Amino acid sequence: MQNISFALRGEFITLDRLLKATGVAGSGGMAKMMVAEGRVQVDGRDEARKTAKLRAGQVVSLTGVRITLLAAAAVPPAAGS
Repeated sequence: MQNISFALRGEFITLDRLLKATGVAGSGGMAKMMVAEGRVQVDGRDEARKTAKLRAGQVVSLTGVRITLLAAAAVPPAAGS
């Protein structure tokens, strides 16, 4: 099984965008189709909402892939401040 850690850039990411951003789905349309076909689970439960909001700590699973969402990294202070 391929394990992917994905660092959020904000508070959340939608499921379809996550699948596309991680390269699991080649396009947004493919990501939506994967969810519609019932191939995706979030935290061990089937997820049918294509735009479900995912937050840090959640785990997305599908055949051969496990994606763990990590909190957005703290922004380093600007130089000279």
